[in-house]
Amino acid sequence: MDETHTGHPRRWAILGVLVISLLVVVLDNTVLNVAMRTIADPGSGLGASQSQLEWAINSYTLVFAGLLFTAGILADQLGRRVTLITGLAVFGVASLLSAYAQSPGQLIGARALMGLGAAAVMPATLSIIANVFTPQERPRAIGIWAGAVGLAAAIGPVVGGVLLERFWWGSVFLINVPVVIAGIVLLLVLVPESKDPRPGRIDIPGVLMSVVGLSLLTYGVITGGEDGFGRWQAWGSLAVAVIVLVGFVLYELRTAYPSLDVRLFKNAQFSASTGMVGLIFFASMGAMFFSAFYLQLVRGYGPLASGALFVPFAVGQLVFAPRSAAMVKRYGPKAVSVVGLLLVTVGLAGWILVGAGTPIWIVGALFFVMGVGMANVMPPATESIMAAVPREKAGVGSAVSNTVRQVGGALGVAVLGAVLSSVYRGDVEDATAALPDAAREAARESISGAYGVAEQAGAAGSGLISQADDAFMTALHWSAAGGVVVALLGALVALLWLPGRRPATAPAPTSAEGLAEEQGVELINS
Repeated sequence: MDETHTGHPRRWAILGVLVISLLVVVLDNTVLNVAMRTIADPGSGLGASQSQLEWAINSYTLVFAGLLFTAGILADQLGRRVTLITGLAVFGVASLLSAYAQSPGQLIGARALMGLGAAAVMPATLSIIANVFTPQERPRAIGIWAGAVGLAAAIGPVVGGVLLERFWWGSVFLINVPVVIAGIVLLLVLVPESKDPRPGRIDIPGVLMSVVGLSLLTYGVITGGEDGFGRWQAWGSLAVAVIVLVGFVLYELRTAYPSLDVRLFKNAQFSASTGMVGLIFFASMGAMFFSAFYLQLVRGYGPLASGALFVPFAVGQLVFAPRSAAMVKRYGPKAVSVVGLLLVTVGLAGWILVGAGTPIWIVGALFFVMGVGMANVMPPATESIMAAVPREKAGVGSAVSNTVRQVGGALGVAVLGAVLSSVYRGDVEDATAALPDAAREAARESISGAYGVAEQAGAAGSGLISQADDAFMTALHWSAAGGVVVALLGALVALLWLPGRRPATAPAPTSAEGLAEEQGVELINS
């Protein structure tokens, strides 16, 4: 039987295994959101500063984003199953190292290694889906794949909260290990190997330029968000990243065996879809970062309670993402995506009005609205990206989607985090003026630091906490406003360049499509 045409007979079981593999990668970041306050505690955690917490998140993102594209290429070349299994194994080992880290520096390094494993996992799952499902079933399968992100987001905070209530902070990483073992066993039993049957030569210069360019871009954004974009480490990294990435594009246009056919970006639907993915993750990941501090510090919720408040965001994705394919079929990708992005905008705009005493059900409702919005953006955007590349290059298509996702998320945490820090420091300046130098610096560095200083000050600390809360809420409102602007920009992109209800006229074949047709290779089309 031609499995590439009729679909693999075990394709739905295979999808279940891929979902398990995806869960462990996504679950890790959602768990970390509720563990940040505990890790920041010098007694029960590692005494990490806000800067170190950001790097615990962003070291993972830096390696993940920098190597995603390369991992997608290697999966097509070497085999998607073996790449996925290797990635899970690395991720499991790195989770053990993270669990038993003795300092913030060790945790940051272990998290970077986790990013290496995750970079191999994410594109391989999506490229296997593209190969075992028929073109007709693929949108539904991708919707379920996207819904798995919501499931992981629902499980992660709650599981993390339960673990932190009963065990030490490292248990939030140790929980990954049994999931990794189960995933590897099921992959060996159920999932067939697949690769590009005509891989050609590996584009080594292109691969190296993509790694260097994406890593420098992510590093520059993270450093600029943390220390300001006026420092040479930030603008120098960004400048070199732009030069390297422009060189990458020019080289890919000239080489006979490009790792990425950049002509794909002439397809407006492909370009708009990748842009939407980056913009929505910019807005949503930035919001997740500041909301974790709001829930655990300003509102005083413990890890379990704050984790439970992230569940509505996840439920919105879990329920609506698998239904998005039917919505797109009925109303078209433009309408579905614009409405989804506007829902994310509404959810973010609500944070501008949230205060320290806002009824908590309103916060849960805002998370739910954002989750529903993302559920109606990610599946059609991902499907459009995957449909634009030949099936044999599915790893590259998946890598493009996931690279944009990670870079967008890193930008969101860095830029909106920079807004949060800058406004907070300016507003809390007067409240900390009379403190000793070390205490003043700690209180100005973050709201977590202010709470730590207040605990040491006894009764006099209540005034500092009140002023720190006020400064943080002002900063949160400005960060949320930044997210609103970015989400609205995503809606504008969808409105201008995505096709409406009627299928768009087929674009002129890209060089990848033309080459595939000349070789008689069947393309997967939406």
